[in-house]
Amino acid sequence: MLWSGWGDPAKARELPDQIRTLLRDLMGVGEPVEAVALEEVRLPRPTLSPAALVELAAVVGAAHVRTDHESRVRHTRGKSTPDLMRMREGDASDAPDAVVLPAGHEEVLRVLEVCSAHRVAVVPFGGGTSVVGGLVAGQGVVALDLGRLDRLVSVDTESMVAELEPGLRAPDAERLLAEHGLTLGHFPQSYEYATLGGFAAARSSGQASAGYGRFDDMVVGLTVATPSGALDLGRAPKSAAGPDLRQLVLGSEGAFGVITSLRLRVRRRPSATVYEGWRFETFQAGSAAMRRLAQEGVLPAVLRLSDETETMIGLARPEAIGSGDSGCLLIAGHEKDRGAAAAVLAEQGGAHLGAEPGRAWEHGRFAAPYLRDSLLAAGATVETLETAGFWSNLPRLYDAVRLTLHAELGSPLVMCHISHVYETGASLYFTVVTNQGLPEWERAKRAVNEAIVTAGGTISHHHGVGRDHSQAYAEEIGPLGVEILRAVKQRLDPQGIMNPGVLIACPPPSAG
Repeated sequence: MLWSGWGDPAKARELPDQIRTLLRDLMGVGEPVEAVALEEVRLPRPTLSPAALVELAAVVGAAHVRTDHESRVRHTRGKSTPDLMRMREGDASDAPDAVVLPAGHEEVLRVLEVCSAHRVAVVPFGGGTSVVGGLVAGQGVVALDLGRLDRLVSVDTESMVAELEPGLRAPDAERLLAEHGLTLGHFPQSYEYATLGGFAAARSSGQASAGYGRFDDMVVGLTVATPSGALDLGRAPKSAAGPDLRQLVLGSEGAFGVITSLRLRVRRRPSATVYEGWRFETFQAGSAAMRRLAQEGVLPAVLRLSDETETMIGLARPEAIGSGDSGCLLIAGHEKDRGAAAAVLAEQGGAHLGAEPGRAWEHGRFAAPYLRDSLLAAGATVETLETAGFWSNLPRLYDAVRLTLHAELGSPLVMCHISHVYETGASLYFTVVTNQGLPEWERAKRAVNEAIVTAGGTISHHHGVGRDHSQAYAEEIGPLGVEILRAVKQRLDPQGIMNPGVLIACPPPSAG
């Protein structure tokens, strides 16, 4: 993955002329911005003690404790726009002192023992795709890279459960499962680089969530290494034996421990998926159609609706950017008979556009982060944010976010889509393009967080909490909820070494 951007540099996208014109004439975006060279990135002086490094090397092997310039740079922060803008300027002031690569559960436990003894903070690192400040390291910090935990351990085709290790990247997991005719069906925009452990730790949701559910729906069991010992959770699909502690780990973002194994529900690979496009006159009309599909139980595997602005710009179909399409584009992906879903969409006023829009979306569905890199290089600030709410509150939530962004950023380009739906509600995913700089964006993001909480939405549907959302998350769960999580962290991580500052505000340990 490109250290100063997203993904494979060979897949970088040229901005269409229409977008360049929009940036220059309508948004006043200035001159292109080039990233510094890798060797010019500024790193802080390490503070990790030699004794700690020696003990870590004794656990994982000297070759798997890395302190070189490139390893530290590549494990600095995640892939949010603020993360990337700072990296492009050569600012790696949050770089870890060392990168440690354990080979299994026992090695992870021993690494945590060493770090607890030396009061060294640990940031679990999977694919490095966090967009909410979930991977900010800092001095006296070890980045715990799980890339060596990358096996498909077992497949139980009778129960349709597979055990996989957390460092497996999603495409590799799909390739290994395909050999058994199986799939997870989990394809988020981070699919090409994200890991299974990251999906679980952040409660990821993929583009086929309408058919396969969120990633946390797939987790039937997991093993966790914590500074206080190991947890092995999940003996049955469902249980009445007290609160489900699996749910305490899912979404915990490494604040309590490190997921070292996952038992996941799998399904048979579909013989084919047929994608198609539908046009609705308004976002409200398209949303009503999605709600009916969800509540009548006739959801396709993929269901996504772009608002008027996103449809006009063409972001839903990167190959059609600047097409000027009107109305709202809905993309549906069917793995089974499409008849029932198509009938509902038509009855709700949808106009069938055929297969071309669906094929175009399928072809470019992982391209948006590359487009963001091109926009950043052109001098624009572009970022995403998301929330979710109940159907009856969704219009209020949509308006609250848009109005706040316009109030804070002047005349930004604000686009939105719905891509995860439930019987009771749905998510809203916004993309924002502005000529404002990083300080202005960070101020606007804080204001949007407040607006989401006030409007009754959740601070995150699938990006997670990280550091960026910790204050709003505290407001969402209330003071008693925060105290409960702090008590859990104190019991599992008494030295406070696990990803300090993520999820709930706790002071980082003093490195020794």
